Amino acid sequence: MQIAVSGGKGGTGKSTVAVNLAVALKKLGANLTMADLDVEAPNDHILLGVELANEEPVNQFMPVFDYSKCIKCRKCAEVCEEHAIITMRDGTPFLMPTLCSGCRACEIVCPVPGAIREGSRTIGHTYVTETPYGFTLVTGRLREGEERSMPLVVAAKKKALDVHRRIGGVLLVDTAAGTGNTVSKAIEFSDLLIAVTEPTPLGIHDTELILKLGKLMGIPTWVVVNRADLGERGKVYELARKYGARVVAEIPYSENIVESYIKGKPIVLSDYPEAKVFKELAKEALAFGGVV
Repeated sequence: MQIAVSGGKGGTGKSTVAVNLAVALKKLGANLTMADLDVEAPNDHILLGVELANEEPVNQFMPVFDYSKCIKCRKCAEVCEEHAIITMRDGTPFLMPTLCSGCRACEIVCPVPGAIREGSRTIGHTYVTETPYGFTLVTGRLREGEERSMPLVVAAKKKALDVHRRIGGVLLVDTAAGTGNTVSKAIEFSDLLIAVTEPTPLGIHDTELILKLGKLMGIPTWVVVNRADLGERGKVYELARKYGARVVAEIPYSENIVESYIKGKPIVLSDYPEAKVFKELAKEALAFGGVV
């Protein structure tokens, strides 16, 4: 079973929900793998109070020009949709590495064998960390200044799927904010999408985007309303009905949750009333997937 936790707007508490849900699922006896695919700002390890481990680089193809063989035909620059290759007046090509998507189109169209050689650059890293809660956390983290996060999302998800296939049970994916292509890739093939929102104008607007995405991808979608007592939560229920989703939980604004965030200790392990929300959500998710 694959569960994705997402949300159109950043800062809604998506990672807080994902981390506490993961711990609650494990407490209920589920085999669990967690993937933090918010590669530009991964923070699940912080909320779990662990240091990232087993770092491995993720490399992307980058063309290297052999100017002794280059005939200055400009075909590499013409085919580059990212405009990562520019040419001088005489046709000599130069690469702007941060714009390169690694698509290899330049290598394919080059008419001279060996004029473009295989090169690579590290765009980020993956980590496989054993948590004290009995499950593995797979994390992707993009290097500062990099603009291409998709290859890293793909690499981190593949690694998480490898772990998940070995142990079975539940793969819990925490996505980036928004509804871009990296979010679509992260939630791809999920059995359940949990959209975390807040009842503010911007939160409600972006919730509609993630609900549209869930419907477009044919994924059953639940909604969790965070800080539910600070806005117009009725509008969230209206949106959920409109897109065939279901509001399954409301989380009030809570200083206890903020404190647990700071301490790096999931609140679901405490006796606070807020912990019950995550425990019940975990039970419903397992029942939905037929795991229990």
